[in-house]
Amino acid sequence: MTTKGNINVSVENIFPLIKKFLYSDHEIFLRELISNATDATLKLKHLTRIGEAKVEYGNPIIEVKIDKDRKILSIADQGIGMSAEEIEKYINQIAFSGAEEFLSKYKDTAKDAGIIGHFGLGFYSAFMVAEKVEIVSKSYKEDTPAVHWICDGSPEFILKKSDKKERGTEIILHIAEDAKEFLEEYRIRELLLKYNKFMPVPIKFGTKTETLPLPEGAEKDTKPETKEVDNIINNPSPAWTKAPGDLKEKDYLDFYRELYPMQFEEPLFNIHLNVDYPFHLTGILYFPKLGNNINIEKDKIQLYQNQVFVTDEVKGIVPDFLTLLKGVIDSPDIPLNVSRSYLQADGAVKKISSYITKKVADKMASLFNENREDYEKKWNDIKVVIEYGMISEDKFYERSDKFALYPNVEGKYFLWNELESKIKPVQTDKDGKLIILYATHREEQYSYIQSAKEKGYEVILLDSPIVPHLIQKLETTKKNISFARVDADHINNLIKKEETQVSKLNDKEKESLKKTIEEIIDDKKFTLQLEDLDSNEAPFIITQPEFMRRMKDMQATGGGGMFGMGNFPEMYTLVVNTNSELAATLLSLKKKEEKKEKITYALDLAKLSQNLLKGKELTEFIQKSYRNLESEK
Repeated sequence: MTTKGNINVSVENIFPLIKKFLYSDHEIFLRELISNATDATLKLKHLTRIGEAKVEYGNPIIEVKIDKDRKILSIADQGIGMSAEEIEKYINQIAFSGAEEFLSKYKDTAKDAGIIGHFGLGFYSAFMVAEKVEIVSKSYKEDTPAVHWICDGSPEFILKKSDKKERGTEIILHIAEDAKEFLEEYRIRELLLKYNKFMPVPIKFGTKTETLPLPEGAEKDTKPETKEVDNIINNPSPAWTKAPGDLKEKDYLDFYRELYPMQFEEPLFNIHLNVDYPFHLTGILYFPKLGNNINIEKDKIQLYQNQVFVTDEVKGIVPDFLTLLKGVIDSPDIPLNVSRSYLQADGAVKKISSYITKKVADKMASLFNENREDYEKKWNDIKVVIEYGMISEDKFYERSDKFALYPNVEGKYFLWNELESKIKPVQTDKDGKLIILYATHREEQYSYIQSAKEKGYEVILLDSPIVPHLIQKLETTKKNISFARVDADHINNLIKKEETQVSKLNDKEKESLKKTIEEIIDDKKFTLQLEDLDSNEAPFIITQPEFMRRMKDMQATGGGGMFGMGNFPEMYTLVVNTNSELAATLLSLKKKEEKKEKITYALDLAKLSQNLLKGKELTEFIQKSYRNLESEK
């Protein structure tokens, strides 16, 4: 008997709404239909497991086929199937979710069944690409007639008996003229690999040729036979669905290559996520080699829901600092909207984010404790992630003393408490504050590093692009400490002690020296500062004030603008050593030209040491140096 009727919808023009507005991306229709087929299969698996379905589960697959001549795309499963009453209930009443009803009915036994669907509208995504849709289905229940449902995109449908003999459901899409791309094999394969690569039920799409082994005793030139076999294009049991104890390092590496076939560099290590309470979440995160590159491509973590790909925009679920990583996260507890494409920031999402943060922190501490030497070797490739996390996530920062490293310029690594203990006796200033000296470039700041080392001070190397932000975080959370870059001032001023250097000049001579230099150096970038230094120290030393330089660096990496200071000008301090021979010489010279030549030459040398002498100035300095050599003959 054939039945005709109207689909029960709350808006008359539901199909144009679906086609144009409800789903932002038409290609997700295939994901939704494959998800429904998977649900139907997993429901049957569950019912056979608990003894409610008296059928053989077997090895069901989902088959996707294209008939280009008839303009048909079909998706067939061997799952639970539907009766006429169930089609009436689940298909003809839009937004009634069969998956939700199933989970509610079997809530005590089905929580781990892997049922995907939560939205009754998923099936109707088919009308984004099809002008007509057919459902041919037979329930697993004995003596239940097979049914055939037909709808041409209007609110009207036809429901009649079918001669289908095997259980399961086939969805037949008559592809619309404006969606002919979905009749191309390459396009369907692309979508299946994008959204369904790790679905828990095997998906067959076409066939492939397999070479049979040669029989024993076959001639050398015997041509091997071949046969056509099903082409299963997905991996139903990806690594993240297995227990960590069942996997070896090779398994993790193989899975990484499966996720990123075009990525040739191996990851440094991985973190396997596996939690059942207070939410379900599994996944594997990989640390790639980052170096100092904070601008590396982000959003390489893929989000799945019960092995269905959702998105690779995981901000909100994954803390921002971990978007530099790669891998997979799968959770049925992440709430999505009707098209599964956008995350809703609610309590569950925040809990998941906190869990991932804690898990990564615990893994870092574990790696450090298990093999410190190996961890230290990897530090330069992971430090950007760690430092970014310390800045942006308080919970991560609270744990960071167990695994955040502070290397010195010689390549020795310290935890915070180790560094503090080592430098406290010698790098505490006269006011009782601990001064941590650091360099950002070992070669460019070499002379300043040497001056610090001559005093017995330790200089740590902080060279990642987010160091200014990290330093600010440490200074505001650690007690009575301060960071100073080695070229921020003369070493005596960076760590001020009680002892003072005796000056060779009196106050009048100092004033005369300062006036002479100021008259000749007409550059507003430099602030003159006279210091009574050791006579062996350089006569002119250029330093860059810590605060201004740090604000400028912070602005360059994002964050400086928050201080409302606009663009920071180049500002330097020219430290003049009053105890140097040059100071005495300048006071003794009578001719202004002679004074000018020596002052500008000394300034050029100081600029050269700070890599500030460039372009025309550098060329003129080199030419002047050659002339001086020639005049000494």
